[in-house]
Amino acid sequence: MSLPAENMRVVLASRPVGEPTASDFRIETAPLPVPKEGDLLLETLYLSLDPYMRGRMSAAESYADPVEVGAVMVGGTVCRVLESKAQGFAAGDVVLSFSGWQTHSVADARHVRRLDPKAAPVQTALGVLGMPGFTAYAGLLQIGRPKHGETVVVAAATGPVGSAVGQIAKIKGARAVGIAGGPEKCAHLAELGFDAALDHHAPDFEERLAAACPAGVDVYFENVGGKVWDAVLPLLNTYARVPVCGLVAYYNATAPAEGPDRTPALLSRILTKSLTLRGFIQSEFVKDHYVHFLADMSGWVREGRVKYREDVVDGLEYAPSAFIGLLNGQNFGKLLIKVAE
Repeated sequence: MSLPAENMRVVLASRPVGEPTASDFRIETAPLPVPKEGDLLLETLYLSLDPYMRGRMSAAESYADPVEVGAVMVGGTVCRVLESKAQGFAAGDVVLSFSGWQTHSVADARHVRRLDPKAAPVQTALGVLGMPGFTAYAGLLQIGRPKHGETVVVAAATGPVGSAVGQIAKIKGARAVGIAGGPEKCAHLAELGFDAALDHHAPDFEERLAAACPAGVDVYFENVGGKVWDAVLPLLNTYARVPVCGLVAYYNATAPAEGPDRTPALLSRILTKSLTLRGFIQSEFVKDHYVHFLADMSGWVREGRVKYREDVVDGLEYAPSAFIGLLNGQNFGKLLIKVAE
């Protein structure tokens, strides 16, 4: 197999102020990386785009180091092995890696996982059978712990995490109430089996949410924050659990929100209702729960109990615009960049 001459990559050109723009990214070419002993030379097939990447573009303190200006943007990938210098791997193998926004990369073979294209479409390792699916599985079952008959509300419910949360909640016997943006997305939630779907753009959103949760809310899976959180908070029952997975409403904020300090009211609600609010990063659950996730979720997908939707954009050069659209809710399902066949 002849190797390509160059690697195309998308690097962080500047740290965004507010919403990222195209000028915050730069597309460049570089020589093909050379693997050393124990390494694999990889060709990217699919790149995952996810909201957490906005935080990695910032130098603010976070759970992970920021991407340095001039460095390749981070991201999960499905790759084909072009050249192996590691035992147990051969050219043509398909692997899950973290190669970022580039067409080619070198990875330590110890840090990749081989995928079986016959078991499931390989790109699902970046979605329902990958990090987003595991985020939903671990956050809901380890923190939310829904009981039969309880009401589970999830924001950004048509995204790869939110859609899995609602469907797992149904499998566990709970009511699933999804919040999404627009009638098309709400209709999709009905197709997934959600008991109710609310459009957060509706002028009477708060009233509709309250009507959809007549017995209150026992579990709220937080992906958004903002006005959605404001609408859910008064509905939380005593002992309600809130897995805090993401806060996309605030990712582009450049200053604290205006208005009165509502922290005392929030703390009072937490105290009087005995609420559990628990932020989490999916990686903290990998050691104890990932194997169970793969077994459970693979079975649910095969049985049709968990359905998924993918939003695939062709071409690495379109990753910046697709990512900006993701932060504005323009994607519909798991957003992937198809980099190569």
